[in-house]
Amino acid sequence: MKVLIACEFSGVVREAFKAKGHDAWSCDLLDTDIPGQHIKGDVLEELTKDWDLMIAHPPCTYLCNGGNANITRRPHLNWLEHRAKAYKFFMEFINSDIPKICVENPIGYVNSHYRKPDQIVYPFWFGHEYRKDICLWLKGLLKLKASKFAKPPYKKLDFWSTKRNPNGRSLKSITFKGIAEAMADQWGEL
Repeated sequence: MKVLIACEFSGVVREAFKAKGHDAWSCDLLDTDIPGQHIKGDVLEELTKDWDLMIAHPPCTYLCNGGNANITRRPHLNWLEHRAKAYKFFMEFINSDIPKICVENPIGYVNSHYRKPDQIVYPFWFGHEYRKDICLWLKGLLKLKASKFAKPPYKKLDFWSTKRNPNGRSLKSITFKGIAEAMADQWGEL
């Protein structure tokens, strides 16, 4: 399949699909952390091209529940305007004509203003010792099945961490390798 991993700078999901023999490309405004097939640029320009599957990770800064506190704490940042733009960007992926789509984001504004996700997955379902709600909105795809449960207790991912990868992005914005591999294993065969 020809696979687009939208808003991915890490290359983790792209490489999981590549390992299964797919023509997988990541696309982001940032350079990729892992050398490979990467489009540095505006992902919206890619949505009209001939892709079989898209997994999109639109930025959640203005959409996640954690960001809602900034609406009242930091009104000078025009948070509502930024959230409206972020929501519109999210919906560009949902409304794309690509036959198979997964759009990922945490619990937040989208859940109440678009619809509930088709599925919520957790890193500990895929071998990681973390608990984090990861919402998936799906089109033409089956729900992901847990592939390797990690043993409890599970750590809560520190969303306010200042840890950064070399690109300066928060480590919490990188897809867990076990989830990426499950996506490639389960959705790469459809």
